[in-house]
Amino acid sequence: MNRHQVERRLRRVPKSELRDEMFKKAIRSIAKGKVATYGQVAAAAGYPLYHRHVAALLRRTHEGLPWQRVVGAGGEIKLKFEAGMEQRMRLEMEGVKFHGKRVDMAAHQHRFKTWDFD
Repeated sequence: MNRHQVERRLRRVPKSELRDEMFKKAIRSIAKGKVATYGQVAAAAGYPLYHRHVAALLRRTHEGLPWQRVVGAGGEIKLKFEAGMEQRMRLEMEGVKFHGKRVDMAAHQHRFKTWDFD
């Protein structure tokens, strides 16, 4: 099975309350002024390759979560139009610096401590 087939199968995996709670726990652990990618959140929660599920969770519910601290690969803001502008503004208010359209990941990359997720 190639990677594309695996990813397609993962997209069809049913929702899981436990998985969503682990994603939320990982997102809440991202410190102010730091960011993590969707893929890093998924991996830290114990579900590598589930980055699309992290994005879907944040689309469904982001109340009580520091959603602005989750960005695309390489620090890119994936939200479009006003939502993307709001995310950038929220990050800048936390002291996050950008290089053009991307977060300066060298300075603002969150380092997960996965042993905290037990």
